[in-house]
Formats: sequence, C-alpha cells, structure tokens
Amino acid sequence: MARYIGPVCRLCRTEQKKLMLKGDRCKSDKCPINKKRPAPGKDPKARPGKRSDYGIQLREKQKFKRIYGMQEKQFHLFFERALRMPGITGENLFALLERRLDNVVYRLRFASSRSQARQVVLHGHILVNGKKVNIPSYLVRSNDVVEIKEPSKNLVIIKEALKEYGKAGVMPWLQLDPDAMKGTFMAVPRRGDITDLADIKEQMIVEFYSK
Repeated sequence: MARYIGPVCRLCRTEQKKLMLKGDRCKSDKCPINKKRPAPGKDPKARPGKRSDYGIQLREKQKFKRIYGMQEKQFHLFFERALRMPGITGENLFALLERRLDNVVYRLRFASSRSQARQVVLHGHILVNGKKVNIPSYLVRSNDVVEIKEPSKNLVIIKEALKEYGKAGVMPWLQLDPDAMKGTFMAVPRRGDITDLADIKEQMIVEFYSK
C-alpha cells in the first residue's frame, strides 16, 4: 500500500489546521500553522478563491483521513462498513476509527502520535487480552485490555509518551494503569465524547461519498 513519506507539516498547511501528526511537537512555536504560513503551492499574496460545495467536502474528508493516518482505499473501506451499520453513518465512522488498535495505543499514551503508535503495534510491542497483535487496523472491543509486552516496557519512546498521562490523563472511555503499562477500552465512545475532534463535520464526509 502506498504511503505518504513527505513532510507532515505540509499536510497541516494544506488543511490550514493542526492535525497533530507529530504529537506534542505540534505544540511548539516552530509549527507552521502558528506562523500562519499559507497552503503549499499558494502565493501568499493571492486572494483565496471561493470553494465549491464539493471542494469543502473534499477538504473535510482529507482532513479527517489524515488525522487518523489512513490512505484513501482503507478510509473508504471503513466508510463502507460504517454505512452498513445501523445508526448514523458519520457517528459509526468515528466509532470504528476510535476502535482501531493504533488509535487506542495513541489514546492510552503509549505513543506520542498515531504514526508512532502504528509503528509500536507493527513492531509487536502490544498485547490485546494477553495475545500479541501487530495489525494497526485491528478493531478493539469493549472491555479489551491493551498493554505493553513485558520486554518492551523499557522502551524510551513509550516511557516518554506516558509522561503526557500525568498532564492530561486519557479519554473517558479508557482506563489506564501507567505503572503496569496496561489499559482497558471500557466502551465504544459516542460522537459527543470525542471532544478533541469536535470541529470535524462528519456529515460533509457522508455527503462527499454519497455523490
């Protein structure tokens, strides 16, 4: 599968929003969004053109997809699955993406960004209910226990990432024992619980794929 290997700050500039692709490093003063740098390829003095409805929906979809670090084909498969589920498609999509193992590892503070969490999972450092799982797209279920494998508990990147727990804790649908490096996915979150992505307009994404 193709993957983006360019500078991730360029993606934030394209969307004109902090996507937190570098984790805590995005909070530094060096962030191009803080410096109000224009989108790549744009003349800083050029007047912004009016976007069509399609253009607005496309940018919303791209922003959402990039936050979770997914490629188009995989993201569309998740959308199709959300569409087949009972309930509101946009909320179903949020629930599915939050259940991804790489996202849960990031939310549990075992990694400082989703891309780093994906790497931690791929390298076999994660156990789910006592069994090694190295598939980032694995969907965690309610009451599943996610933990760091015993030999991996001394990894510096995991210890450094866990320091954020003391500052901000974890999301309300998770429980974490930072000393044991073990967390529990208590329940699938509702849309209103995902406060850090409150500005995402998921209905626009549904409309984009419905065309």
